[in-house]
Amino acid sequence: MTWVGLAIALVGALGYALGAALQQFEAVSEGATLALVRRPRWWIGGVIGFTGASLHAVALSMAPLVVVQPVSVATLVFAVPLAATLHGRRPRRAEIAGSIAVAVGLLGLMLLVPAHNVTPVLSDGDAIGLIACVGLVVAVTFILARRLRGPAKALLMAVGAGAVTATVSTFVRVVGGGLEGDLGRLLHWFTLAIPVLLVCAVVLLQKSYAVGYFGIAYAGVQVVDPITSVTAGALLLGESLPTGVDKVIPALLAAALLIAGTITLGRLAPDHSKRVPAPAGPDRIGEAVSTPEAA
Repeated sequence: MTWVGLAIALVGALGYALGAALQQFEAVSEGATLALVRRPRWWIGGVIGFTGASLHAVALSMAPLVVVQPVSVATLVFAVPLAATLHGRRPRRAEIAGSIAVAVGLLGLMLLVPAHNVTPVLSDGDAIGLIACVGLVVAVTFILARRLRGPAKALLMAVGAGAVTATVSTFVRVVGGGLEGDLGRLLHWFTLAIPVLLVCAVVLLQKSYAVGYFGIAYAGVQVVDPITSVTAGALLLGESLPTGVDKVIPALLAAALLIAGTITLGRLAPDHSKRVPAPAGPDRIGEAVSTPEAA
């Protein structure tokens, strides 16, 4: 069942990457506002992304967090070139190199985690504590992000968004993995918390995408999500973490790759929309002017 879960997670992750690229294109054009709901491509991206997330949920019901979460990291290599194509340009070498470095580094860290499938159990107190901690992370990162611009702003927002998506994954793992054929176990407040947290995650993701640095924003989410999920799995659900000195050096090398890739992505120029609002004036209210890129 673990291998089936891994295969489903891979297909879901590819769908999630495509959906994220489509939604980021619209978020850059319109901003993270309600105007997005009038954009068909944003909805298409949402449907594709939701399908990918649903497959991810199925995978989590069949395999532990520490196995499923790292699979989504591999899609970073595909998501960044997809976003570049949507913006009408070829992927930069630095984007590809940075994406590969982040993916390889994080996969290396995750593969060091031993896979033992245990029935997940989460107490109400631990669940509330997890939500409170993640809420604090979101509040701090978004308050700090308001004072920043550029890739640092996108990265901080991605950290908050990634923490919430990891919480969704944790609750999905508890609900799905704890069913054991008894649908009556769905009648729990954990089940109701999942869609609420998912909506929060979508809103936070759009805000991080709207900054324009898709590579750093997507990488930030893909790094924070699995690391937070694996930590929650180990501390709250009883899943295993690696031990032993022989894993320290590989872990350090993987972490170095991860950091180098993130820095590379953070130094890239943003993608902008092809049209920007014109300055307000007596004769120009409601008009728009083209940027040099559009010309």
